Amino acid sequence: MSEPQNDQVNNPLHGVKLADMLEQLVEICGWEHLGEEVDIRCFTHDPSIKSSLMFLRRTPWAREKVERFYLHVLKRGYSRRVKPKRDPGKARYYKK
Repeated sequence: MSEPQNDQVNNPLHGVKLADMLEQLVEICGWEHLGEEVDIRCFTHDPSIKSSLMFLRRTPWAREKVERFYLHVLKRGYSRRVKPKRDPGKARYYKK
């Protein structure tokens, strides 16, 4: 018999549970900054591990965003990026 192929050899997320991933991100970034970095409502409005896991497990696009951010944090570390805030009183486009 041949040995089963391990298709996950090069996958850095292989063996990492979504719950562990989320708990690490919350510990490193906090809910507020996690919501800023990964703009998903479950992180910005009354966040909890349980509700976020339920949403991420049934929403593939959101889970992919979290996985990409997790890999980014593992490779480069987390340093809070300060995003410039727009002044709501100023027009975005100017007439000449």
